[in-house]
Amino acid sequence: MTREQVYGRRPVREALRGPREVLELWATERAVKAEPWLRETRQPRVQVKLDKDISEAAGTRDHQGVLAWCEPFKYADAYELAAVERPLIACLDQVSDPRNFGAVIRSAEGAGATGVVVPSHGSAMVTATVCRSSAGAVEHLPIAVVTNLARYLEEIKGADLWVAAADAENATPMWQADLSGGLAFVFGAEGKGLRPLVRRTCDLAVSIPQLGQVESLNVSVAAALLLYEARRQRSG
Repeated sequence: MTREQVYGRRPVREALRGPREVLELWATERAVKAEPWLRETRQPRVQVKLDKDISEAAGTRDHQGVLAWCEPFKYADAYELAAVERPLIACLDQVSDPRNFGAVIRSAEGAGATGVVVPSHGSAMVTATVCRSSAGAVEHLPIAVVTNLARYLEEIKGADLWVAAADAENATPMWQADLSGGLAFVFGAEGKGLRPLVRRTCDLAVSIPQLGQVESLNVSVAAALLLYEARRQRSG
């Protein structure tokens, strides 16, 4: 059976709380003493291992003494995400850095987003690094993959769902934009921005007002600010 790794105390804890099955669980004696939930876990039972053994199995020392093997991550259907009432979707246009991807997932889950959509080419997929960077949020938020992001956006947009580019140029400041309805935000890769074909599918462009000297924000920070502003407008 194919299985995937998840490491780090919080990511593994969220994997145990999430929908996919955890098949095997390793932890150091120190981690078991520090984390009550490890002592309480019965299925699967914790196997106490040396730190070096976990590092060797995980291929990294960034595991905090906890490593799990889980069934493969199940991706969602992107069109089902768009079909819910007033969806709030974060679309990433070829964001390839897994840490940025994980951080966006964490922000999106915290903001109550419907899900995250990425294209199959040129984008990071869900890996152990993404799980770690999302602090386990990936276990609780639908993630979908589409073959062609521009075509997907063209097909889902309409009167009840607008597509909004996160863009600094020729854009409406987020506090002046109407973000209260169904919305698919599109975020470009750092240093590249949105691809022209993807940008042309957008109904509007939204910017984040900045007072400092730095020209742009990290994609995960931009996603957090815009998704939370949309959430604020919906609850206002």
